[in-house]
Amino acid sequence: MPTVSSEELATAAGVNSAKLRKDFSYLGSYGTRGVGYDVEYLVYQISRELGLTQDWPVVIVGIGNLGAALANYGGFASRGFRVAALIDADPAMAGKPVAGIAVQHTDELEKIIDDNGVSIGVIATPAGAAQQVCDRLVAAGITSILNFAPTVLSVPEGVDVRKVDLSIELQILAFHEQRKAGEEATPPERETAGTGEPGVATTPKPSSAASHRPAAGGSGGTGGHSVDGNRQGPDGDVPAVMPA
Repeated sequence: MPTVSSEELATAAGVNSAKLRKDFSYLGSYGTRGVGYDVEYLVYQISRELGLTQDWPVVIVGIGNLGAALANYGGFASRGFRVAALIDADPAMAGKPVAGIAVQHTDELEKIIDDNGVSIGVIATPAGAAQQVCDRLVAAGITSILNFAPTVLSVPEGVDVRKVDLSIELQILAFHEQRKAGEEATPPERETAGTGEPGVATTPKPSSAASHRPAAGGSGGTGGHSVDGNRQGPDGDVPAVMPA
């Protein structure tokens, strides 16, 4: 599509259209009333602000399964990132082509970075080797690092590190799955207690014997607050003391 309206973009992004238009104005992009924004020009303006209109040579260190997969990823080139070199510590890997690029030994790391003017390094090594590789990259002039190794890197001020941890991403998804399962397992109340009237949910006044037990079904319109001294948990009221 050659043009797009701010309303369409706002809906797709889940933001307010007025805020979107204001943000675009900082890029110097002003849409035409009744027409919208020129898509090709808008993409160029955003790419320019993100620094994607120039060539960014990248080195990938650690050409195991993950490193090889990254080397074969076609999304880098389409976003302005050129894989300038593949580097590995295994002498047996030297000279082997991966994604059409010959793997080079880590002994050549500093020279490779200098010859290609690289400022972004990707670490895909095992955790035990990541910090040493990071130190060599920084010493060679790398100022931005994308870290896939399962470890936290220590870098000096002025060096940016982005960590990609796939296990954390899976944990986030597992958390949402658990929340969804809990919501599906809690049936809505459909009758008024004591009357049988459908469609209205009320909570009966607890008797003294029941005052220390959680409300049936863990609900009762509390909105997340405690009831009768009970603690509200993610799946309903949790009694402070379990009943005998």
